[in-house]
Amino acid sequence: MRITVVEPPAGVRLAMQRGRFDLADAIETRADALVFEFPVSVADASCTPPRLLGEFTQGPVTGRFVYINVGTSAGQLGSPWTRRIKVPLYSMTPALVAGALAKAGTLLETRIRGTGRDGTPACATVPLLTPWAPPSKLRNKP
Repeated sequence: MRITVVEPPAGVRLAMQRGRFDLADAIETRADALVFEFPVSVADASCTPPRLLGEFTQGPVTGRFVYINVGTSAGQLGSPWTRRIKVPLYSMTPALVAGALAKAGTLLETRIRGTGRDGTPACATVPLLTPWAPPSKLRNKP
């Protein structure tokens, strides 16, 4: 899985939450985006939403999500921000997950905005800028 955070807040650390307390840094950092990748296991691809498991997945079976921690929650001492961005996984369809499983090494990706409408770091459940899809389906999108 890959989440690209576009328009990340300048000077604010973001880190993906692993389990209850661990953090994982972005694998790519640019001025205009941060990229996080993480593995998931598929316990059941036939149900809606598909049942996803793994050290990065959080929440109930029917409402799985991942957290991207912001500011002090991401280990940035002295930050004025203590937030978490909740990225939903439950919008994935059984067909999408089954298609990804059918082709080894298939990655599913989405994009979110790292800055809220008010100009501060995003927090709470954020809308997906692009639906979960293989990266080739996301070309030419914001």
